[in-house]
Amino acid sequence: MTIEEAQQTVDNWIKTTGVRYFNELTNTAILMEEVGEVARIIARKYGEQSYKKSDEEINLADEMADVLFVLICLANQTGIDLTGAFHKNLEKKTIRDATRHKDNKKINPD
Repeated sequence: MTIEEAQQTVDNWIKTTGVRYFNELTNTAILMEEVGEVARIIARKYGEQSYKKSDEEINLADEMADVLFVLICLANQTGIDLTGAFHKNLEKKTIRDATRHKDNKKINPD
């Protein structure tokens, strides 16, 4: 599925199953909540925090998909073409960081 197809799929889902988009402020708050859930899993699985009994059933892939879904909702609501925005962002990073990471002895000791 392309990003464009994902945006259309989410839009169709919202209009048929979800009834309507939550407003942008609500979706931003939901996005932060979902990102927090991803952070919680990462802190326990890859970090130093231990799991609680209630954490055992949490699925990282599902939580990341929740983040993506809400981000796509916000893009749709605000008229952002995520494919175009991603290409522009990658171009910006490529120009800005052309040698930055290669020259960073902390991540590239060679």
